[in-house]
Amino acid sequence: METEKTLAMIKPDGLRGNYTDRIRRAIVESGFRILKERVVELDEDRASRFYAEHSSKSFFPTLVKYMTSGPVCVMVLEKQNAIADWRAMIGPTDATKAKATHPNSIRAMCGLDSEKNCVHGSDSLQSAQREISFFFEETVWSLSESSHLSQVFFRFPFIILNPF
Repeated sequence: METEKTLAMIKPDGLRGNYTDRIRRAIVESGFRILKERVVELDEDRASRFYAEHSSKSFFPTLVKYMTSGPVCVMVLEKQNAIADWRAMIGPTDATKAKATHPNSIRAMCGLDSEKNCVHGSDSLQSAQREISFFFEETVWSLSESSHLSQVFFRFPFIILNPF
């Protein structure tokens, strides 16, 4: 069976609450490999684009405000069945529900409610590919005919606080 990749994100409340090391440890102990990791700050535009699928919902403005309230830690995780396994580890979206029904989940450990739920996980292979590309697509350079470097595109209009 082939391995999958998924995006894991520790949201601002997870970083503020010093849960990063505990979450990382749980990830590794569950058999995931952390392939890439960086800490970034999202601006309003980037947060809005990342959560565009929720733009018509009433909670969207507060979600964007929350996601821009501090840095986030994004990671690319890999293992067999990575998407479903990470989703199972993080528990239900509503941290209040997670505390009752999935007490060993990450959201039960560090989430507060359905918005401030500490972590994000891709919900499908297509979402994982889009979300990984959103945070980890590097600058691409090409040699022009005149042998000068020309930038083809740049996808990091947010601050990278920890490039490694």
